[in-house]
Amino acid sequence: MLQFQSYAEFATLVDRLPVADEAIRAEARARQDNLTKPLGSLGKLEDVAVHWAAWRGTVKPTITKAQGIVFAGNHGICKLGVSPFPQEVTIQMVANYEAGGAAINQLCRASGADLTVVKLDLDRPTQDFTQGPAMDEAETIAALNAGAAAVDESADVVFVGEMGIGNSTVAAALAAAVFGGTGADWVGPGAGSDPAGIARKTAVIDKGLALHSGLGGIETLGALGGREIAAMCGAVLAARAARIPVILDGFICTGAVSTLFKVDPRLLDHCIVGHASAEPGHRRILAAMNKVALLEMGMRLGEGTGAALALSVVRAALECHNGMATFAEAGVSEGQ
Repeated sequence: MLQFQSYAEFATLVDRLPVADEAIRAEARARQDNLTKPLGSLGKLEDVAVHWAAWRGTVKPTITKAQGIVFAGNHGICKLGVSPFPQEVTIQMVANYEAGGAAINQLCRASGADLTVVKLDLDRPTQDFTQGPAMDEAETIAALNAGAAAVDESADVVFVGEMGIGNSTVAAALAAAVFGGTGADWVGPGAGSDPAGIARKTAVIDKGLALHSGLGGIETLGALGGREIAAMCGAVLAARAARIPVILDGFICTGAVSTLFKVDPRLLDHCIVGHASAEPGHRRILAAMNKVALLEMGMRLGEGTGAALALSVVRAALECHNGMATFAEAGVSEGQ
């Protein structure tokens, strides 16, 4: 199991993690190009199947076990009025996940995924990042390791989601720190902030950016992030260590892993993006990461819901890839 001891390890991390099998990728692409359909006619489904083949190391990958993980944490900046909801909602929503009553529960059931819920010190919010780092190094490493420990290494796919009142502000701050700009460039309504709430979020972000400038990716994660934010990063890296492809969720999830992108963009090579969130900063993150979402459904709930929905598309992509006949097998003449 992947575990971390310090920030210093991240400087060489990408060189110690597995990479895609390019020979298998080429074989899988050749199979796609010989299936009974016009070349490229299944669009993104073809790319998804080839991606899965390369990372799972087999020309015909399957999904026997799928794992969704929701991490929950609380944030010190909530005392500054960045969310219309009290922090108690984080605890209440975790209970809802555990009782099976949330959207993520239904979408996991529909897509055939097991759901893991991980609570991270909900009675102990992070520090206010306008006054100092949200987490010190030890707290950040502990959250990264909690995320890594949550990954089922026997899974064929992992997707991550979050619950934490105030974390859309955190995600916007991380995106601004990694990709540039001010709070106004990245902030959105989140869980339903009105214009006055958005102005408060923007001011909080700008104050945090001024205090925590010039940091590396993991240091930025600690300075501006949260426990559930860091845990998502740990889970993404643990999946990589086990050669498990990851489906990223929306704005908060990609805002979290933008810190890994800052360390080295290759750390996200095994990830695809499940959906394009309606939160306005998400498309900017995807453009900066050079990633294209599978779906665009107008969703902005978080919890991993967009990734869970996209899992059904991944399953469909693999069914076509594995089950379709080639032209030779079907006795169908190929085009010129």
